[in-house]
Amino acid sequence: MFYGWWLVATFAITQTIGYGTLYYSFAVLLHPIAASLHTTPAAVTGALTTAILVQAAMAMPVGRLLDRHGGRALMTAGSVLGAGMLIAWSQVQAVWQLYPVFAGLGVAMAMALYEPATAVLVSWFDAGRRPRAILGMIVVAGFASTVFMPLTGWLNDRNGWRITLMLLAAFYASVAVPLHALVVRRPPSAPRASRHSTSAYRRILILAAVRDSRFWWLAAAFVAHAAAMTTMTVHLVGYLTSRGHPATFAATIAGLLGVLSVTGRLLLTATGRRIRLHRLVAAIFALQAVAAFSLPLLAGTRPGAILAVTAFGLGFGISSLATPQLLADRYGTTAYASIAGTLATFVTLAKACAPLAAAGLLTSTGGYLIAVAAIGTACLIAGGSILTRADDPRPTEAQTVAEAAAGRA
Repeated sequence: MFYGWWLVATFAITQTIGYGTLYYSFAVLLHPIAASLHTTPAAVTGALTTAILVQAAMAMPVGRLLDRHGGRALMTAGSVLGAGMLIAWSQVQAVWQLYPVFAGLGVAMAMALYEPATAVLVSWFDAGRRPRAILGMIVVAGFASTVFMPLTGWLNDRNGWRITLMLLAAFYASVAVPLHALVVRRPPSAPRASRHSTSAYRRILILAAVRDSRFWWLAAAFVAHAAAMTTMTVHLVGYLTSRGHPATFAATIAGLLGVLSVTGRLLLTATGRRIRLHRLVAAIFALQAVAAFSLPLLAGTRPGAILAVTAFGLGFGISSLATPQLLADRYGTTAYASIAGTLATFVTLAKACAPLAAAGLLTSTGGYLIAVAAIGTACLIAGGSILTRADDPRPTEAQTVAEAAAGRA
């Protein structure tokens, strides 16, 4: 068996548990923590914003480390740190203590979640097998919210949020740390060029990519989409409960996003050979906009809430599959982690700011209507941006550099 597929299986497991424990647990525990600490949901959401801001700041340095040294030590250390921060989170006694803990969580997420895992897979697989490899990881990991949001809610109901976090930390550490340490490695084929010349070539590729206007249109699309997805993830449970649904039902429906993200990714892969990737992604973004705009009309009933969340969820995980395909196709794999880290910085900033902005809207307006409308608008912006100049047949500057370098090799 080609060793790269062992990596796919490993990341399918560690990313599912990593996202479930380090990220999705927050949406379920947000209101219990706010009540326990006698503070507002907006103040607790600010801690998540801190985590994601730190994750954004770490994206480029982590990308450079991945390009130079591979993912084993980095992802193992990130898993250890993530488990430690979950334990620290369980012990906070005041809202201000959440902020340094979540800063540590941000570092852990940058080191151990999708971006480094995807970079490792990109380095192992050629263009023909890369989409299937990434799909294999994220199809399984797409169930993180489906499994861990209801599980976290159930554990919280039985044990309270503090013990719940300690149980999640133990589970994550016992699985992710040994798998990352024992399985992750660099591809066996080493570059023929010296380390100095390889580093110089990476810098040229990175500079060429950031000078390419199509890179920034992609950034605009995925930044807008990330803002919409993160806001929906954090506030969907609260929104559904505000419409009169029980908390258990709201958490279960929110968990559907994971199942539907798998469906959307399979749809993207199945139709990708017949429809240009960027057009299909834009169409799914548009469907999500329609779903978000219809949510205030439909969410008052259980069938309506399920219908709207189902339509929105089809695009929930699209970016994690489309982004590496588009970046690797346009800019190659030599500096992939660094270029992807540059994009991830802006995407992660959107993830940090959007839920906090939505929480501010909730406080100022006293309801969710404007926040839901903003989610739909962001999806429309994402769809329009990804279509802009996507059909330009001219090669990117980075492609030209790569072809010239290949000719000199």
